[in-house]
Amino acid sequence: MPAKAGKVDRSHKGEAAPDVTFAGPDGKPTSLASFRGKPVLVNLWATWCAPCIQEMPTLDALAGEGKLKVVAVSQDLEDGKAAAPFLAKHGWKNLAAYSDPKLGLSTGLNANLPTTILYDAAGKELWRVQGAMEWTGADARALLGEAAAG
Repeated sequence: MPAKAGKVDRSHKGEAAPDVTFAGPDGKPTSLASFRGKPVLVNLWATWCAPCIQEMPTLDALAGEGKLKVVAVSQDLEDGKAAAPFLAKHGWKNLAAYSDPKLGLSTGLNANLPTTILYDAAGKELWRVQGAMEWTGADARALLGEAAAG
């Protein structure tokens, strides 16, 4: 399992998600605004990022539970073509292949990889964690519980 992630950062609490587009699994432009109405966990990752890959199995398991929308957005530069084959190769079936080859999200959020951000139903940030985390463990469950309360 991944090592415990860095500290939970609440310094951006209440900030709106950046208004940038990225590619959905179908290759069409989408944005974080399209997920408003329900809490969403956004994960910025890349195929070359070892801590990102470490946490992917638990993100995939969390996504499979269906209790929270998990949007893992690849920051690979290969015109969005790296994510889908990489997810398939590892057998991660619950994460859709979102991609951001222009790095609009990581730049707009001033985020290094991996960074995971929980947004409430109104699209406002609750917290972010930089570094790999075990997303099905007790610490993560407590943090994710804030989505319902937030």
